[in-house]
Amino acid sequence: MRRSKLMTLTLFVAVFAIMALAEGKAHAQASYAPPGDGLPNPYQAPQSFGQLPNGRELPFFTGIQVDAADHIWVFARNAGPTLDPVLEFDTSGKLLRSWGAGRFNNPHNLDVDKDGNIWLVDSGIKNGTGSQVFKYTPDGKLLMTLGKAGVYGNGPDEFNEPNAVKIGRNGDVFVSSGHKFPICEGSRIQKFSKDGKFIKEFGLQGSGPGGVTCPHQMAFDSNGRLYVAELGSNFRISIFDQDGKFINAWKQFGSVTGVYIDVHDVIYGTDSISTDDHNMNPRAPDHGYNPGVKRGIRIASVKDGKITAFIPDPNPPGPVHGRETVAVDHEGNIYQVPDVPSTKFDRGFKKYVKKTGGN
Repeated sequence: MRRSKLMTLTLFVAVFAIMALAEGKAHAQASYAPPGDGLPNPYQAPQSFGQLPNGRELPFFTGIQVDAADHIWVFARNAGPTLDPVLEFDTSGKLLRSWGAGRFNNPHNLDVDKDGNIWLVDSGIKNGTGSQVFKYTPDGKLLMTLGKAGVYGNGPDEFNEPNAVKIGRNGDVFVSSGHKFPICEGSRIQKFSKDGKFIKEFGLQGSGPGGVTCPHQMAFDSNGRLYVAELGSNFRISIFDQDGKFINAWKQFGSVTGVYIDVHDVIYGTDSISTDDHNMNPRAPDHGYNPGVKRGIRIASVKDGKITAFIPDPNPPGPVHGRETVAVDHEGNIYQVPDVPSTKFDRGFKKYVKKTGGN
């Protein structure tokens, strides 16, 4: 009897030690091991991009998209009340047009539909405006508005700090909410018809399969599947069909904040916040805590999600985000800008061009 009790105690101590060791490793290592950090970088060093008139400095932004003509559209967050936040460039960096001064509070994301219309997300609220999604013609004529002006809410016709918008082939509109960082209150995805009628919601706030937290950028593959990058919370890209049915979650892209899928079904996931520092963001200890994982762009095929290339983020890890979102033209050129307001970091608009000759 005594021997049995001793064996039981010994077994309990051993199990406890294993659990403690596992817990220690969980805090000392990333919750997953994204591949790609040692893979080749097929791109040249980033080059400056974007020419603005009169010496105007390019604002930082999280809205970036490429249209069918390979024009790059951006939605600038700190343009101020007198400068245009909507900017259109050609692939050489020439500014083609701009508009929208004084119309938005906190520009956050945009999409370009198959007809060339520009969809813009205004995440902030001020003086009874904002927290809405707008559809404009390319020259700035308002066509449609979704959401209640100046209201954060969880109703079918309300948004709770909207993050991103994505338009399906048939014109259906997908809007993600939940940028009330770090809680990400009201995280979800809402689906509307092309004429703005609410259809359904899915991806409600959560860390389990089918839940989302701080959905930050969205993309469609050629089969119409919706890929959702979750901002530094669940460390994953969640995949849904257009009815909101959960398909899969990929954690191999790091602490992913942005996702883009090009015409060849190549997926680009950008990790802008991974850090070894528990307190990188004092408002949210452990936000982005991902020891040993490098910031940068991980590249894969949507067929299997296997990482085949990695582009390191040129910014050093620090208390601000690196390159949050990403866009890619039809030639495979990548466009990014850091979402940082500090001149301490390289905040310029950058273009990544592929290496030639196998170098």
